Amino acid sequence: MEAASVTRTRQLRRDGRTPSGSPAPDDHDVLRTLGYTPVLKRRMGPFANFASSFSVISVLSGCLTLYGFGLATGGPAVMMWGWIGVGIMVMFVGAGLAEVTSAYPTSGALYFMADRLGGKRWGWYTGWLNLLGLLGAIAGIDYGCALFAGAFAGLQWGFEPTPGSLMVIYVCVLALHAALNLFGVRLVGILNSVSVWWHLAGVALIVGVLWLVPSRHQPVSFVFTTFVNETGWHSTLYVALIGLLLAQYTFSGYDASAHLSEETTGAQVNAARGIVRAIRWSWAAGFVLLAGLTFAIQDYVGVRNTPTGVPPAQIFLDALGVSGAKALLLVVIVAQLFCGNAEVAATSRMVFAFSRDGALPGSAWWRHVSPRTGTPTRAVLLSVAVALVLALPSLYSSAAYAAVTSINVIGITPAYAIPIYLRLRHRHSFRPGPWNLGRWGVPVGWVAVVWVAFVTVLFCLPQSAPVSLATFNYAPVALLLVLSLATVWWAVSGCRTYELPPAATEPPLPRQDVDRTAP
Repeated sequence: MEAASVTRTRQLRRDGRTPSGSPAPDDHDVLRTLGYTPVLKRRMGPFANFASSFSVISVLSGCLTLYGFGLATGGPAVMMWGWIGVGIMVMFVGAGLAEVTSAYPTSGALYFMADRLGGKRWGWYTGWLNLLGLLGAIAGIDYGCALFAGAFAGLQWGFEPTPGSLMVIYVCVLALHAALNLFGVRLVGILNSVSVWWHLAGVALIVGVLWLVPSRHQPVSFVFTTFVNETGWHSTLYVALIGLLLAQYTFSGYDASAHLSEETTGAQVNAARGIVRAIRWSWAAGFVLLAGLTFAIQDYVGVRNTPTGVPPAQIFLDALGVSGAKALLLVVIVAQLFCGNAEVAATSRMVFAFSRDGALPGSAWWRHVSPRTGTPTRAVLLSVAVALVLALPSLYSSAAYAAVTSINVIGITPAYAIPIYLRLRHRHSFRPGPWNLGRWGVPVGWVAVVWVAFVTVLFCLPQSAPVSLATFNYAPVALLLVLSLATVWWAVSGCRTYELPPAATEPPLPRQDVDRTAP
């Protein structure tokens, strides 16, 4: 009986219905109940919503971009076991966040949830943390794409990547993503859906080729037990913990499903499901990808010191030759382009929503929505412009890129936990949406909050020794700077201009029928 009940509940959720079997409320009615008049085009289905988070997580971006970092901070053992352990913990965070998303499906997502559950100050700081993390994610993803594009150009045309030339490529990637997002959410949804299949096929192709072509592979003991420390620190435990950044950085950005909920049909169910499914599929695909790469290493030292500047490219070269390496690099670069495009979409919706509620300087300008495409065009442009500024230190510091990825982690990860913590703090008054964890909501939530507190402290720590201007971890500086600016702006203007609209006193009535084709 219990198994049948679980099966029925899952089926109802797939159909956009509540566990009681009644149709879920109309999307626009839910949004109006939360205080907003619908202005964005609701043209994204459940698969496209899931695809947005899956594309932003992008194992072909996160895993490969920080693979060289992983080789030095713990090596294969930390990469493989860290991926498994971090994936388990992120599932707790994602499930807790999905439950709150189901109750509050808005473009503002995390800060809106925090405000409704804890008050204005909670919403204000959550919003700034979320915005910092999202902007850092754009910079991390697109600069990583520039690194791989530089490696491809080096193999194809003898191009020698320099900080200046990589910055030019980075600007071109940002411009492409800005242009694609200005066309509207329908194109973004199509690209995200294509991205899912590209990622899955890409992982299968890379792993399959690396398994079949090379005549030599590393033994299982090498892949799962070899520990490497090239950080300068002497503590094995410390290095292993720092090495978790590869997995934790990759497992970020799944709030994209929540930020796109005002453009998703059946958002109370489908945005929540999109978060959980994206984490689950990324977890499986990332493990296979990391294992395939590590088994195929021919020369560990050569991979670490590769002249391409991209260790996975050296693995491809050693295992497959120049032609095979170039082909696989193209697969990865296209996946990274999909990833960055989805992240720009999510970030621009956050900028739009935060401006809609008066939180940003010049909010009246940034909340503009194009009447032709239904897209927050100015928010798109602001998102890519700030991402460009965040990556400029890469012109002068070799550690700047790792700092940008840390900015993403320590900005966005605490923002995930705040709504979950407030849901726990006010668990007796919290009204769950149709997608919820039931009696498991509280224990899952506490595991999520403790994990986020742990990794937030962890990734503020220095990653290399001795600490110098070149190796300094600038992430905590960026975090303190943003919190300080948020505090100052709150005192100057935010306490008066930032305000969520009042929520309706009555919940929306259930729909009598569900029209999947409605805009």
